Amino acid sequence: MPTPAAHGFHMPPEWAPHDRTWMAWPGPNPTFDTEESLAEARTAWADVARAVSRFEPVTVVASPDQATVASLQLGPEITVVEQQVDDAWMRDIGPTFVTDGRRLAAVDWIFNGWGAQPWARWEHDAKAGAHVASLADARTYASLLVNEGGGIHVDGEGTVLLTETVQLDPGRNPGWTAEQVEREVHDHLGTTKAIWLPRGLTADYGQFGTRGHVDLVAAFVAPGVVVAHVQPDPSHPDHTLCQETVKLLRASTDAKGRPLEVVELPAPTVTEVDGELVDYSYVNHYLCNDGVVLCGFDDPMDEHNADIFRRLFPDRTVTLVDARTIFAAGGGIHCITQQQPRVAA
Repeated sequence: MPTPAAHGFHMPPEWAPHDRTWMAWPGPNPTFDTEESLAEARTAWADVARAVSRFEPVTVVASPDQATVASLQLGPEITVVEQQVDDAWMRDIGPTFVTDGRRLAAVDWIFNGWGAQPWARWEHDAKAGAHVASLADARTYASLLVNEGGGIHVDGEGTVLLTETVQLDPGRNPGWTAEQVEREVHDHLGTTKAIWLPRGLTADYGQFGTRGHVDLVAAFVAPGVVVAHVQPDPSHPDHTLCQETVKLLRASTDAKGRPLEVVELPAPTVTEVDGELVDYSYVNHYLCNDGVVLCGFDDPMDEHNADIFRRLFPDRTVTLVDARTIFAAGGGIHCITQQQPRVAA
């Protein structure tokens, strides 16, 4: 079977120029199971869409019976297209776009509700990747790997971050070895080296968690540079985990042989909501053209981390958007957005 890498395609880094951002619109489902939670989700998703639209075009996929509501709430500057979806996590259900600089293509991973979780529905979401790729006029490459966009992060120069509890999850890819996963990922992303993290944040293994998506834990922000979530509280279950993750990353080299520089992003001071552990993370940001859309939590650490991103991206505008409602549903700003890289005219 021909693969994107064999045809010269690769996944660009998120900081490369975009043609647009894709999102999905929340509708009634087990994640938003009351009118109140659905209304709150729609407000949060719309706030993110408008923040991104300051920097690049945004297209939102909405189920046909939700499209009118979406258009009214999003406003005329955001495009709404109709296609049945089960949930609203475009990073995970949508395609991963790749390019050779001149042409656009897309990887359509198999999606099975984050490892066939009992509450999840994915009859329509399993088709979202191919549908969005078609709307973007991108050649589609179907992968045999069950995977989500939040489970990968690339530097655009050959390196990809993965987590053992995602790609090697028996609910996703039973019987697959790390070597088989790497081969499939490299063939489809154009990468050559995988850095495996052992697991994700503790709360990400809760009811609506992803079982370890890397985009809560670590992300490339430049070649050879990663940001990493750190939990300063020694009593928190993520404290030791984060120390080990940072140590692993600092001992790693990228595909070019460069030792990784690790920039630590301290966790918010809030660690529980209504007695439940939360996985609030500033790692889960989204880079768009000339902008950084950063998760905010009405927390003293919001501005501290915003200043870190201002230093990392001095030519970009950093915008904090309240992400607490999104995290309550199982993800963050990065999880609900998916970039379409720019290609030459």
